[in-house]
Amino acid sequence: MNAITDTSSKGAVSTASQVPVELLDSIEVGIAVLDRSFTVQVWNKFLENHSAKKAHSVIGGSLFSHFPEIDETWLRTKIDPVFNLKSPVFIIWEQRPYLFKFGCNRPVTCSAEFMYQNVTIFPVVEKNGRVERFCMLVYDVTEQALGKLGMEHLNEELKTASRVDGLTGLFNRRYWQERFDEIYKLCVRRGKPSTALMLDIDHFKRINDTYGHQAGDKVIQMLAALIKRCVRETDLAGRYGGEEFAIILNDSTLEDAKVVAERIRQLALRLTVDHEGETISFTVSLGLAQFSEDFNSAMAWLECSDQALYKAKESGRNQCCVYI
Repeated sequence: MNAITDTSSKGAVSTASQVPVELLDSIEVGIAVLDRSFTVQVWNKFLENHSAKKAHSVIGGSLFSHFPEIDETWLRTKIDPVFNLKSPVFIIWEQRPYLFKFGCNRPVTCSAEFMYQNVTIFPVVEKNGRVERFCMLVYDVTEQALGKLGMEHLNEELKTASRVDGLTGLFNRRYWQERFDEIYKLCVRRGKPSTALMLDIDHFKRINDTYGHQAGDKVIQMLAALIKRCVRETDLAGRYGGEEFAIILNDSTLEDAKVVAERIRQLALRLTVDHEGETISFTVSLGLAQFSEDFNSAMAWLECSDQALYKAKESGRNQCCVYI
């Protein structure tokens, strides 16, 4: 390939070794040869078929005029080593999904909107040792790319599933506890106020017994959605178990946390859940405990908010109580 002497309208290349045109056109790899000004000299059948541009219409023209989607400044910089160092360069799909925006050649069985490509660009060295041209090899790696992306997506879904409670979309107890332990350590180091909040649904067993467990699940889901609306992204909310929820309000004093807790309580009081023609109302009780250096563990801190929750229950429910 480093002694190219002639081109044809079919995009074939004639070399000193006389590579047959049929062989070049049968290869399932795109082959293009260009000069320093990016004028196309060779354009094989693979590129014809996927670009829908015949060789005779491409050869002799600028690559960038035929394919305006290519970033000219980027590509010229990328190819510098080919001319200056006589060194090949590589473009892999993980860095840039494609060089040429070709459609996927398997539209029925392939979910990709375009062909993922790996591209190898190497110098064509003349007899005098100069590099006046370069060759591009374009590989269709769509199948491999989709396989890897699919695996990454699956891994991400599994990662999310291991963290999130399936019914509510909040963090599950195990992951919430892991994050809570980290927040506790951060509070110990920083000394900034944060508040733990525990809440659960009043008389939840009565809801299940009266309307059924599916209705109970709806109530839990609606309360979880309400909690999401009331807390910030920096807060930590999770389903702690059954109808019980735990929230850490980061960088929040007890007074700030009481505002959030009261908002949740009042919104829950006004919320109704429709189930099989029935309208279900419910209330929640909440317990709060601000971080203190006296807590010797994360669980000691959480236990204090749980004690405050118990006090709210004992005092008549549908209220917020603070650990003192």
